[in-house]
Parts: sequence; structure tokens; C-alpha cells
Amino acid sequence: MKTILSSETMDIPEGVKIKVKAKIIEVEGPRGKLSRNFKHLNLDFQLIKDESGNRKLKIDAWFGSRKTTAAIRTALSHVENLITGVTKGYRYKMRFVYAHFPINASITNSNKSIEIRNFLGEKKVRKVDMLDGVSVVRSEKVKDELVLDGNDIELVSRSAALINQVPLSSLSLSLSLSLSLCI
Repeated sequence: MKTILSSETMDIPEGVKIKVKAKIIEVEGPRGKLSRNFKHLNLDFQLIKDESGNRKLKIDAWFGSRKTTAAIRTALSHVENLITGVTKGYRYKMRFVYAHFPINASITNSNKSIEIRNFLGEKKVRKVDMLDGVSVVRSEKVKDELVLDGNDIELVSRSAALINQVPLSSLSLSLSLSLSLCI
């Protein structure tokens, strides 16, 4: 059975500007500007004002199935992630875990890439470039900890996954359980 109209609204916080044009949403805040494309979803996006003058984003789905009505909440969550990114930002923390050979990591290219050395005593240097908008620094308080910062949650988490998967290229599964980089 199809629902005639499903809709949800969300408040837009102060200091955040949102533009909607052809299912592309641009969010601008104190930390920068992010955009996301929703052209693959059959949804309508509108900027509205309620009775008290607060700005809101309204998402509608006309004659939608269960998947389409579920996509409303998914799109709303993505926009909330964009708003959080331009206001607060995202931070991932990773730790080096090793049993015998200490893993050395050096941050190069002005916090945009990391080189991992001495993994299992190997001479090979593994280099990981961070995605655009993500910076990596070593934690000063905690030993063997990396801190990844950025505005876009997807880019920050993908950069953490790239660092996490680099040592797995030459290891068997049993060794990778005890020696790795943990998020």
C-alpha cells in the first residue's frame, strides 16, 4: 500500500545557511561549506518558515512505498550530519596496537598523509594519503594515538578505514588480529 504524502521537518540552527537547488543541498556554517546530492531519491526538499519565524527544512515523499518513506529519514540524517560537520566537525581517534615490533608512524605533507614503518619488522614503508578536507595529527597526551579531524563525516571515516586497511595487504588473518591500527 502506498502512502499519499509522507513528510518530515527539521529545524535549521542559527548561524547555518542552507540552499536547496535541484535536490542538491548546500550547507554553510562557521567551519566551512558542504554539499550533498540527493538526485537518486524521489523526494521533495523545501525551505519553509513556521509561525514563530524559525527556518525549517521539509522533506516530502508523494505516493511512496515503504522504501521511499524510509528514505525520508535517511535524507534527514544526512542533512543533520552536514549541519554537525559545518558547526562542530568530526574527530576520529585511532590507536596503534602491536605485540613485539613497535609501529612507527610519521605524518608528512602538512598533516595530509601518514607513513607507517616497522610493521612486523618489515622495511616496507606504507603511505596513506588523507582524503580532501581531512587532517591527521598525533595525540600529545596518549601514546601511539592518531587523531583525524574534518568536516565531512564520510571523508573522515573513509580516511580512518584507509589507515586501518593498509597493514592487511601482506598479512594473514591470524596475525592481523593481534597487530593492527584500531579505531
